[in-house]
Amino acid sequence: MAKSLITCDCEGSQSIDAEALSEATGLTVKTPCTALCTRQLDRAAEALAEGDTIFCCTQEARVFEALAEEVGVEAPPVLDLRDRAGWSDDAGSNVPKMSALIAEAQLPAAGEKTMDVISEGLCLIVGAPEVALPAAEQLQEHLGVTVLLPDGAEVPDTRAFDVVTGRLRQAKGALGQFEVVIDALRMVEPGGRGGFELSAPKDGGRSECDILLDLRGDVPLFPAHEKREGYLRADPGHGPSVAAAVMAASHMVGTFEKVLHVKMEPLLCAHSRAEQTGCTRCLDLCPTGAILPAGEHVTVDPMVCAGCGACSAVCPSGAISYDAPPVDMVMRRVQVLAKAYLEAGGKAPRLLVHDEHGAEMIRLCARHGRGLPVDVVPLELPKVGAFGHAEMVAALAAGFASVRLLVGQGADMDAIGAQVELARAIGGDSVSVIETPDPEIMAEQLYDEEKPGTVATPVRPMGTRRQITRQAAKALHPETEVLALPEGAPYGAVVVDDDSCTLCLSCVSLCPSGALGDNPDRPELRFQEDACLQCGLCANVCPEDAITYEPRLDLTDAALGQRVLKEEEPFACIECGALFGVKSTVERITAKLEGHSMFGGDKLRMIQMCDDCRVNAQFHSEDNPFAAGERPKVRTTEDYLSKRRDH
Repeated sequence: MAKSLITCDCEGSQSIDAEALSEATGLTVKTPCTALCTRQLDRAAEALAEGDTIFCCTQEARVFEALAEEVGVEAPPVLDLRDRAGWSDDAGSNVPKMSALIAEAQLPAAGEKTMDVISEGLCLIVGAPEVALPAAEQLQEHLGVTVLLPDGAEVPDTRAFDVVTGRLRQAKGALGQFEVVIDALRMVEPGGRGGFELSAPKDGGRSECDILLDLRGDVPLFPAHEKREGYLRADPGHGPSVAAAVMAASHMVGTFEKVLHVKMEPLLCAHSRAEQTGCTRCLDLCPTGAILPAGEHVTVDPMVCAGCGACSAVCPSGAISYDAPPVDMVMRRVQVLAKAYLEAGGKAPRLLVHDEHGAEMIRLCARHGRGLPVDVVPLELPKVGAFGHAEMVAALAAGFASVRLLVGQGADMDAIGAQVELARAIGGDSVSVIETPDPEIMAEQLYDEEKPGTVATPVRPMGTRRQITRQAAKALHPETEVLALPEGAPYGAVVVDDDSCTLCLSCVSLCPSGALGDNPDRPELRFQEDACLQCGLCANVCPEDAITYEPRLDLTDAALGQRVLKEEEPFACIECGALFGVKSTVERITAKLEGHSMFGGDKLRMIQMCDDCRVNAQFHSEDNPFAAGERPKVRTTEDYLSKRRDH
């Protein structure tokens, strides 16, 4: 049985063409209600009883959940058509846009991967006595509190909570697993009469806690501190901020679910080979410091990761990929939105990518402003930063005329800007950023935007982000062979200085993607451009500094096969004629060693022999090391002791 859609025109404030929607989506779309959540609640109950129904209202989702509980069925899926497509000053038809949103809503949701984080309520408060001690008094009934006061501060006459003095040298970790190092640590010695005495100062004191309340008013203890769960920081001179931090700390006890934002494929990572550093893109961008080197690859601390998505967008190999939701699910959502919009009769849709903050801006814009234009299709993601150049170019190739990223406060604009620049180099100027907290300004920019054209023949490729980018670029530039890209792009060619390269093939042995290869039969350096990550390893390891890079995207089939970057004539063994080595290299070494005392007689000729002939010549030479007879027996401790006993 086909799904059914129950809609509501919200007291006649929006237009819903049920017949056209039913024809476009293939669903049963009933006659729109007018007050589904109040006067016509009976129709909602009937729809719940029938089952397999999508309720097109998110504002009153709690009403429908409560009704479902009364009826004894599961809560229905809800979909926001009103704010995103119904309330709009645009006079065009909203059927294509509603059809696209309905099609997207029917995609299976990707389950979140989580881990349990346990906080037992051990809280360390750091700050001056006049702020830290009152905070401790408020939290002592809820948490296990320890207060770290500055060195030399007076210790209060109380044992309701622990008090120490010292200097906080280092802190690491996150909710449930903070580790701190304290210098000049002095602890209360509770015995004796009068005021409490303190122990002798000790440097390097270590402790652990679940919650870290920073009331110092100094620089934050962590990068991107607002994204560090369990770390609460407030201005000690601002009472409301301190009160809010204390309130938040009091609730951080129990078992919490931590979303695992990214997944790792260490074998694909191009960070390092043979202690030579290559790609550091994710390390350079991570705002929280959650990514660290771990030999030939990097690791991600899931407790510190805030899920901004920048690492996934910038990773050239797919070793790190966003997983909440997965990259392939985002690609599929983009393609379904474009396909459904165009099949419903729409022309040149525009994609608006936003997060939860952007969703609230859209709701405010719809209720109190002009609403979104009918050709602007919103796509909500947990983090806008996870929508990288591959997703942007794929959206253009799928049929979207433009892509706009609505970024909120605190977004990493350096990371997002780099991805937009790369997407513009591949897909054109129809990719840009909207950076404003004002819904009216957002709407003005969308309404005033010049409507761009769209790709002639939409394509919806699947595969890795690199494969999708290449196929999308070919669709957007059918007559172009090579696209120039900005510096640092993950696509491009390896350029070899023919005069400097000695064909040592060090680059081949360390290439993490197999883009560089050799020929087992001839001295050749081969290159497959489609596989090159531009990671920097081959340039860093080359002893002759003969390798540089050319950022570009070769759209021809030649990029999919190997081509020779450097080749030379092999040397023929002077004994058997077998080909080995590089002729120019053998000749150069021979010329340099002529007249050297260590290479007199036939020894110089051995350089010009293949491996088999060299061993044979060495065996028959006058100073053959193999003719030295049996090696002396190794003397052991027992040999020495027995000789002593004999005497």
